[in-house]
Amino acid sequence: MSAAPASAGSNRIDACFERLRHEGRAALVVFVTAGDPDLETTAELVFELERAGADIVELGVPHSDPIGEGPTIQLSSLRSLQHRTRLDQVIATVQAVRQVSQVPLLLMGYLNNVLSHGEERLARDCARVGVDGLILADTPFEERPLLSQACAAAGVHRIPLCAPTSTPERVVRIAHGARGFVYCVSVTGVTGARTELADDLSELVGRLQRVTSTPVCVGFGISTPAHAARVARIADGVIVGSALVERIGRADSPSTAIAAAGSFVRELAAAVRDARAG
Repeated sequence: MSAAPASAGSNRIDACFERLRHEGRAALVVFVTAGDPDLETTAELVFELERAGADIVELGVPHSDPIGEGPTIQLSSLRSLQHRTRLDQVIATVQAVRQVSQVPLLLMGYLNNVLSHGEERLARDCARVGVDGLILADTPFEERPLLSQACAAAGVHRIPLCAPTSTPERVVRIAHGARGFVYCVSVTGVTGARTELADDLSELVGRLQRVTSTPVCVGFGISTPAHAARVARIADGVIVGSALVERIGRADSPSTAIAAAGSFVRELAAAVRDARAG
C-alpha cells in the first residue's frame, strides 16, 4: 500500500510531483475532514484513498468558524467537533498513518488552530510525525512570517492560495514564494461542489504557470470525473473536497463511508490518468 518514502532532505509533495512529471499526468489531491465521522475512520480513509488512486491527501482540521468553507465542509467540521477533535489528536492520527503509508499529507485549517498550538511548535510537530504541508484558508501567504520561517526550517511546505481576484503583482509574489504547490482557487466564494467550472480557468492557471515552475493545483468546485479530467489537462493537480466529503457525510456507517469514498476517488483517479492520453 505505502508509497516509497521521500529521500532524505526532501518533501513527499516534491517527490510526488517529480514522479508525476515523468508519468506525464496531473496529481489527484483529495480533502477529508479529520474526525468525520471519527479519527479512527479518518486513518482508514487515508489508506483507502491512497489505494483508490489519490496522490496527495489533505486533512481538514475542524474549526468552529470555517469561513472559507461552504455548507458541506462546515457540517463535516461540526460533526468532528462534536467528538471534541483537537489539532494534537489530528497530528497523532498522522503519526499512526505514517506507520503504514507514505502518501503525501497536508493539514488544512485556520489561523486560530495554529495560534492555539503555537507556530513553531506546530511546524516541529508536523515534521516529527510526517505532515508535508500546511494550508491556512484565512491567512494571506505574506502574514505570519514566524510560521513560514518555522515551516521552512522544518521542511514543511506552507502552501499559498491564489484567487481569481489576485492582481498580477500579487500573483507574482505568491508564485515566487511558493513551495510544494500553489493552490489555485478556481472561483470566488467558498468551497462547494458546482455544476460548472469557470470559463476563464485556463487563463488563471496560465497566469501562474508563466511565473513559476512550482506545480499549480486547482480546487473549489470540482465535483465530477469530467471536471477532474478538464482540470487535469491544464493544471499540475486537481483538488477535490466537498464532493468527497458529501459522500462521507451521507453514509450510514464508517464502513460505508470508506467504501463510498474509495469508489468515488477511483472514478476521479481514472479520469485524471486518462485526461492527457492520446
